[in-house]
Amino acid sequence: MNETGTVLSAVLPVFCLAATGTVLRKVEWLTEEADASLMRVVVNVLTPALILDKVLGNSALHRPENLLLPPLLGFFGVLLGVWVAWQFRRFAAPKSETVQRTFASATGIQNYGYVPLPLILQLFPGDAAGVLFVHNLGVDVAMWTVCLIALGHGGAREWRKLFNPPIVSIVAALALNAVGANEWLPKFIRTTLHMLGECCFPLALVLIGATMADSFRELRKELDLRAGAWSSFLRLGLIPALMLLIAHFVPASRELKQVLVVEAAMPAAVFPIVLARHYGGDPATAIRIVLITSLLGFLTIPFWLGVGMRAVGL
Repeated sequence: MNETGTVLSAVLPVFCLAATGTVLRKVEWLTEEADASLMRVVVNVLTPALILDKVLGNSALHRPENLLLPPLLGFFGVLLGVWVAWQFRRFAAPKSETVQRTFASATGIQNYGYVPLPLILQLFPGDAAGVLFVHNLGVDVAMWTVCLIALGHGGAREWRKLFNPPIVSIVAALALNAVGANEWLPKFIRTTLHMLGECCFPLALVLIGATMADSFRELRKELDLRAGAWSSFLRLGLIPALMLLIAHFVPASRELKQVLVVEAAMPAAVFPIVLARHYGGDPATAIRIVLITSLLGFLTIPFWLGVGMRAVGL
């Protein structure tokens, strides 16, 4: 299979799973009332199981460069994205500071969890998935600091949000991997973790699709697409080019370069919608940015994955 076919075969199932969630919401087989309980299962059970499954026994995470550099680049990637978006904020929203701040926060952080993970598992089977979780430690710190500062908030109280099940699971999994827990844990526990982890990203993507179906209604209320257009130019154009330039020159391991290529291709993250709602931003702007970059991402993700794989020699 050629490179384009390989990339498309990895990308299409991700979009099909999200589309399944949209259809399930439209026919009311997956109701809004079910979302909260299912998401709690994903975040508190399935995601920790997936992290443990991919980190335990991961030989790449025995190398110090895969423990230190990934979170630093994860943090810097969001910092770069927010900084670039901040420079363009007045073009996206000439009259509203609230929209400008939301634009910078939502555009600056890429989808770093349930969309890149299945792509990495399919394109780069092996140890890259474990490195992705370590990389995401830095992204999470940046989300609760850099993105909130862009919104005009931040402080010690927000730092407590970092003590959540996925983050705690990453730290615990790295500690267990360091002491060789994969060798002495009972096989039935490893099998259970694997089976639970396999459920994680399909269910998460279905829920993301259902949430996007809800957001379509809010998108139709206001037809001002200026912020979405500028966000797409940055999130799907300029920022990926800058991130791939860094991936090309940074002295990173092969696994980390694989992670950086996939992360560079990602559309805007979904969680800034929640941040905008709770920290004085403009949720409608965040929704437009997420929806428009996600829809256009269907076209741009295969392109940037192909460019990125060639740029870093994968």
